[in-house]
Amino acid sequence: MTPVGDTPDEVTEQPSSGKGRATPKRKDAQAANKRPLVPDDRKAARQAAREKERKARDLSMAAMQNPTDPKMARHLPPRDKGQVKAYARDHVDARWNLGEFFLPVAVVMLLGSFLANQLAELTVVLFVGMYGFLFLTIVDAVVMWRGLKKRLLAKFGEVPGGTMMYAVSRSYQIRRSRLPRPTSKKHGNFPS
Repeated sequence: MTPVGDTPDEVTEQPSSGKGRATPKRKDAQAANKRPLVPDDRKAARQAAREKERKARDLSMAAMQNPTDPKMARHLPPRDKGQVKAYARDHVDARWNLGEFFLPVAVVMLLGSFLANQLAELTVVLFVGMYGFLFLTIVDAVVMWRGLKKRLLAKFGEVPGGTMMYAVSRSYQIRRSRLPRPTSKKHGNFPS
């Protein structure tokens, strides 16, 4: 009891700051939280789960189509989230990378070797050329990563793990097929 009023004779009870109801017994609380391991209608539950996954995939794809929209940024896949990853994407997209030409060059070399299978010398030259181009793409990826790492350290103070492989794998993708989509339409617009 706490005294309230002018005189000591006036003593009233103040309500305690409680929740206003009795605490349920443990077995009642546990029974209320029980859910069946297998739903009653499995078909409907499976269909609802598929619908929920489809909506999540659609939101994720919409976020990858427009990665600059702040409302959609939270729907990006975990590997693409964050300022560091966005900066790495913008840096890779701003440069001309030899890696983005590797797949078309490899396909042309492979088709050329099939067409020139009678000329063993030409096939050897094509494969040496393809491995030479592969070596140049690796050198280009190392140069790209060293420049990106310097910029990341200057801007963010650290380079999170996995950023190197993220940037290198993006540099080997054809620019038009990269997801999340490049934010600028042309090369040369490096992030600040």
